[in-house]
Amino acid sequence: MSDPRRELERARDGGGPGADQARVALTADAPDDQLRAAMLGLAIGRGAGSSTCPSDAARAVADDWRPLLPRARELARELARAGEVRLTQGSRSLDPDGEWRGPIRIRRVDG
Repeated sequence: MSDPRRELERARDGGGPGADQARVALTADAPDDQLRAAMLGLAIGRGAGSSTCPSDAARAVADDWRPLLPRARELARELARAGEVRLTQGSRSLDPDGEWRGPIRIRRVDG
């Protein structure tokens, strides 16, 4: 299993795709800012062929990550509404305003 925090640290230190978001995720004071930036940084850093999930973002910003998971899922919806990411479940895209349950994936938006 990958370590999302280390993944963000490598992006930040390497200056590659997602570095700016990784920097915010690792240094911001507000948990919402950290979670949003972690989701974007991981999605961008992993590239178009991959994805991340809300739990990766929560794990990246806190040792006690489980309490952050509901908020991370809501922030993923907000990012999708803003057109910054695309949410998927299996092979289908999710409507950020729709009702869905279960695991979701966060993908970068190409273009």
